[in-house]
Amino acid sequence: MKFFVSCAKGLEYLLADELQALGVARATATISGVNAEGELADAQRAVLWSRLASRVLWPIADFDCPDEQAMYDGVFAIAWEKHLRPELSLVVDAHVSGEAITHARYAAQRIKDAVVDRLRQQGLERPSVDVDQPDVRINFSLRKGRATVSIDLGGGPMHRRGWRKDQTEAPLKENLAAAVLMRGGWPALYREGGALLDPMCGSGTLLIEGALMAADVAPGLQRHGNVLPSRWLGFDVDRWREQFAEAVARESAGRAALRPAFFGSDIDSRAIRAANENEVLAGLAGQIQWQTRDIAQLAAPVADDVPGLVVCNPPYDERLAADADLYRLIGDALKRAVPQWRASLLCGNADLAYATGLRAQKKYQLFNGTIECSLIVCQPIAPPQRERSEPRVLSEGAQMVANRLRKNLKKFKSWRAREGVDCYRVYDADLPEYAAAIDVYQQEGEGAVYLHVQEYAAPATIPEADVRRRFSELLAAAREVFGLPQEQVAIKSRARGKGGSKYGRFDERGQALWVNENGARLKVNLFDYLDTGLFLDHRPLRRRMAQEARGKHMLNLFCYTGVASVQAAVAGAASTTSVDLSANYLEWCAENLKGNGLTGTAHELVHADAMRWLEAERAQFDLIFCDPPTFSNSARAEDFDVQKEHVRLLRAAVNRLAPGGVLYFSNNFRRFRLDENAVAEFARCEDISAQTIPPDFERNARIHRCWKLQRY
Repeated sequence: MKFFVSCAKGLEYLLADELQALGVARATATISGVNAEGELADAQRAVLWSRLASRVLWPIADFDCPDEQAMYDGVFAIAWEKHLRPELSLVVDAHVSGEAITHARYAAQRIKDAVVDRLRQQGLERPSVDVDQPDVRINFSLRKGRATVSIDLGGGPMHRRGWRKDQTEAPLKENLAAAVLMRGGWPALYREGGALLDPMCGSGTLLIEGALMAADVAPGLQRHGNVLPSRWLGFDVDRWREQFAEAVARESAGRAALRPAFFGSDIDSRAIRAANENEVLAGLAGQIQWQTRDIAQLAAPVADDVPGLVVCNPPYDERLAADADLYRLIGDALKRAVPQWRASLLCGNADLAYATGLRAQKKYQLFNGTIECSLIVCQPIAPPQRERSEPRVLSEGAQMVANRLRKNLKKFKSWRAREGVDCYRVYDADLPEYAAAIDVYQQEGEGAVYLHVQEYAAPATIPEADVRRRFSELLAAAREVFGLPQEQVAIKSRARGKGGSKYGRFDERGQALWVNENGARLKVNLFDYLDTGLFLDHRPLRRRMAQEARGKHMLNLFCYTGVASVQAAVAGAASTTSVDLSANYLEWCAENLKGNGLTGTAHELVHADAMRWLEAERAQFDLIFCDPPTFSNSARAEDFDVQKEHVRLLRAAVNRLAPGGVLYFSNNFRRFRLDENAVAEFARCEDISAQTIPPDFERNARIHRCWKLQRY
């Protein structure tokens, strides 16, 4: 069966990995959750063992739901007598989107009525409603006219572990605490003899969660005890008892072997008292050392040769004032007390993370409720300082590259100033023996400059030593001309090996930058992937579409990170619809929209195979952008070859054009040949490639091809 496991936004990929480790056959991350496939026993195991999940929803029915009556009828049609007994209590959680049904509480009431009416029609008694501790919790989800009715197998929010008695003003949810610990590599570090420290521990959530993880205690044990998480009639009680007994045995062994490696401190004595009480309730009495102490007096809790992890959730929201000076104090204290440890810090935002003065190897965007946070992972906290060396003298070859870079910067200066271009290509194998592309990315607000250097494959006849030397010279020239440290240069180098020349491993820093293009704020990632999230060669085409989009409905197929959608929306598009098969890219697109204040139903994200979606869709659009990949063989969609499929794709896209609408079709397959005769059967087609190549790509005029199509 397919089932859904929800989580806080930002935990999706971590949750997918956790579910697969728990034995779920397939787990695919989507927005705020994971689409899972497995047996009922797998879903029940997730209820017992998942540290990250919010809910586990097992679907029992789905149906078209265009209006309120259809909702009632669809729920009434379910054989509820097979799912719950009349003496059991129930509650309904409803989540609705769209224009037909807009009030979730009213929808929940009508769904409850349909369930009760069905049971009474069968001659059964009316079940009672229990909002706090129902026997059966029903989940109703309505999205894009399709309703799904599920049983909440966990019976309620799974972040509750069952041990919390007291809390400080802004407690951290336990599943988010687990994510902070997992991103910091805590379980493995504990097995290596490591220690855990929280210098601003509050009511102790991070340390208690870390201790329970180290003791192999299933998060559902104390939450459910001997009470079934759900009394739904389909619940496999015998299997749950087996799973529960196994978890109890593991808990017993884990607690007996637990090392006292946990240290917490806080300036607030009331928080320490609350943490002490919570520790006892969690069955950890005596395992955690608590201390009332200002972080400025922080000291290493163990010997210097013991590895450790610092976890911390400093104040940052509207109830607890975010103070950049405090974050600086945290960074200074950690560098002084435990410089060689690693740290996993949940900061209020990127600016506060930056204020710590710590260099993060990885950064993650998480949500603590509705608050967007920045999780930074540092390893180690204080890297050893590099010795300063004398300025390097550029070799003759490097000097040639430097001269060309300066020449290009001068050439592009007036054009960049005229069109407000902050991100551009400054070098594209101008000197053939130095075969690479160098792109410049400037952070918004005249911020820091970064370079993205992508090495091209050298002919097999060139010795590898020469290839490496030339690329090193090119990098030296680039850093010299722009005056940048190594940390601000993203390098995508190629390595020869079996199967030919391929790009090596990337940095995986999790470091995002915000840049500007055509009036829009855009998130880019220069270090973690081959592509950065922004195809610079499409800049003129995106500007053209944005100028045409005002008041119109735009469709962006194969949308990638949604840049064209965002720029059209910023320019005043009435609506945008962005379609892609990658949930990761759609989440990136959502961040770009949010970064420009674009929220609400006018800007829709569709997680689907673009071809299938197009052929099933009936809406019409004034402006369509279609920039497909050359090839795709995803397991979640049909194989795609742009040369073979482009006529079918364009026919389906043209059918979605409103009267007077325009379709822009682009691709970067060098050997692509448009089937003009076939396309002429259903659309007027004009090759506008030359109009869409910007000045910084003139050396590589076939970087892409572009056509304008309109219906007859």
